[in-house]
Amino acid sequence: QELGIKDRLPAYLDPDLKPQDLPTGVSFASGGSGYDPMTPELASVISMAHQLNLFKEYIAKLKQLVGEEKKKFIIANSLYLVVAGSDDIANTYFVLRARKMQYDVPAYTDLMLNSATEFLKELYGLGARRIAVFSAPPIGCVPSQRTLAGGTERHCANEYNVAARLFNKKLSAALNTLRTSMPGGKFVYVDIYKPLLDLIDNPQKHGFKFADVGCCGTGNIEVAVLCNKWVPSTCTDASKYIFWDSYHPTEKAYRALIIPLLPKYVNKFL
Repeated sequence: QELGIKDRLPAYLDPDLKPQDLPTGVSFASGGSGYDPMTPELASVISMAHQLNLFKEYIAKLKQLVGEEKKKFIIANSLYLVVAGSDDIANTYFVLRARKMQYDVPAYTDLMLNSATEFLKELYGLGARRIAVFSAPPIGCVPSQRTLAGGTERHCANEYNVAARLFNKKLSAALNTLRTSMPGGKFVYVDIYKPLLDLIDNPQKHGFKFADVGCCGTGNIEVAVLCNKWVPSTCTDASKYIFWDSYHPTEKAYRALIIPLLPKYVNKFL
């Protein structure tokens, strides 16, 4: 909304998607996916490689709808948001330990980075030019990871955050390299690590009361489909909480994060 985009960005795979939605933006995202190709396999969701294939399909449909020239204009001037990494670090590496025997944290973040870089190069090759790439968040501080790895006091899981910071450092440097090597490419690193950590560390400063539990159920472990109208003890006022469930922020928290970020980053795409 703050960017002037339509209120709801429909999923490209939505069976009710209308042709008129194609020129004004759709979402290819799949919750639980990640840069590591193993991550979507473990979660049975759509891989980022397949998301690119869907984007290619979208481009062909867009061309049929508006013609070649307008298609090129739309693809080149649209804003692309790439948000991944949390599930790689939290789920694939630390919780499920699916990669921990093969890779230490520096090597695993290299694997993530290589996959991210290849994804961005292919996206650029398909005509995308304005690409915002979000950092990994302080994933060790979300309620579920506090519960699983924060000890009896449910502190932030420090090793998760160390991995996130290391990946972010590598990602930021890689985007600088892409900007110089890809003509016209505006690859912008969007740091959400520090702003979200500030919300979590200083909830009252930002108008929140609860930072270490979610609104849904116990707030300690429930997530996604486990948060529904049948879950007992869900909070009555989500605006007091930074997290809706044990993994995802509330709408109020997203607004608190995004609104201050806009002036910092929007001009980088102009």
